Amino acid sequence: MIRNLGNKLGLAWWAKIETHNPNNTYWFGPFITKRSLENNLPSFIQELTDEGSNEVKYSLMRCKKDEPLTI
Repeated sequence: MIRNLGNKLGLAWWAKIETHNPNNTYWFGPFITKRSLENNLPSFIQELTDEGSNEVKYSLMRCKKDEPLTI
């Protein structure tokens, strides 16, 4: 509930993750704190690489994000 409010206000933390082969953009979040995002991000990136994604790059940002969360 607090995460959703933070997202609506543009205060939530998100990771924008881009992969190649396949070429996708994933949005991982929302998180209330940058620290919680940083703590949870490695397992999500590991999932992507386990599924065969190559060249995983990411950036962290504080923003409001709506669907779609995968492009």
